[in-house]
Amino acid sequence: MRDVAQLAGVSITTVSHVVNSTRSVAPETRAKVLDAIESTGYTGDAIARSLVTGGTRSLGVAISLVANPYFASLLAAIEAEATRSGYTLVLAGTHDEPAAEQNAVRTLRSRRVDGLILTPSPGGVVLPELRGLELPIVLLDRLTTSQDIDQVGPENVYATSGLVRHLAELGHRRIGMISGTPGLATTSERVLGYRLGLGRSRLRWDDALVASGCSPADAMGSLLDLPDPPTAVVAGDNVMLSGVLHECRRRGLRVGADLAVVGYDDVEWADLLDPPITTVAQPIADMGRTAVRLLLDRIADPDRTPVTKRLPTTFMHRRSCGCP
Repeated sequence: MRDVAQLAGVSITTVSHVVNSTRSVAPETRAKVLDAIESTGYTGDAIARSLVTGGTRSLGVAISLVANPYFASLLAAIEAEATRSGYTLVLAGTHDEPAAEQNAVRTLRSRRVDGLILTPSPGGVVLPELRGLELPIVLLDRLTTSQDIDQVGPENVYATSGLVRHLAELGHRRIGMISGTPGLATTSERVLGYRLGLGRSRLRWDDALVASGCSPADAMGSLLDLPDPPTAVVAGDNVMLSGVLHECRRRGLRVGADLAVVGYDDVEWADLLDPPITTVAQPIADMGRTAVRLLLDRIADPDRTPVTKRLPTTFMHRRSCGCP
């Protein structure tokens, strides 16, 4: 800082105010300091600063690091908003396994992050531990029914219900569903939405028409092998949709003609297929931004009332449902 101050012709205090944004500095002076920082390659000592301020200006993210473009997009939105707010991210993968999730959360705590964003794994075993800490937390994507924690996610129930009702309006009476990973809140909510859509369309619930997506292609095969197979299928997420399409291709079924297919989650390739896939698109960017803002609000005011935000989805109407 002394070298930067000398090069810019200002005091060390002025350099500190520019680096830490602790006081307004004249634009010309600020520009001189930033030029000096650029030329010297100066970086602040984050560890030393954390010992003084009690904060690290970092946010922890414990997320399912699997080969899923949904989580990659969500993470990109989180990082962009955190960076804009002057924070860095410390990332840890939960792999949707309770033991890995617990280890990830404890690792982030050891890094003294100022707050934590978490996509809970099936079972949510780490939540009781987190509730006993003073660490600010926001749940993202997979929400609980509890009202004592900040959380943000998509609207799952009515969005899935809308997919079912659309298929019913096209004349389908045997509508199947390939649900997502068992134990996840998103899976339960979308199955509930599927059931609600059946009820609103005056169609009966049939256990045989709902298959778990642990192996999406096998689950789809089990529906197609029924004595009275479905004429339409709802995929619970983008991974399930991929399995459904693979099984349809393997059996030589024409999507949109032999079988109507719709899915929750919009992916880049959805409108590149023939026919393009009818989906529900999640507000991924808004979810990521909102999670960071909720967390920063909690850091600034630890005693404020927790909030749960459900963000609206978008129906992406294409041709895989059989519509022209």
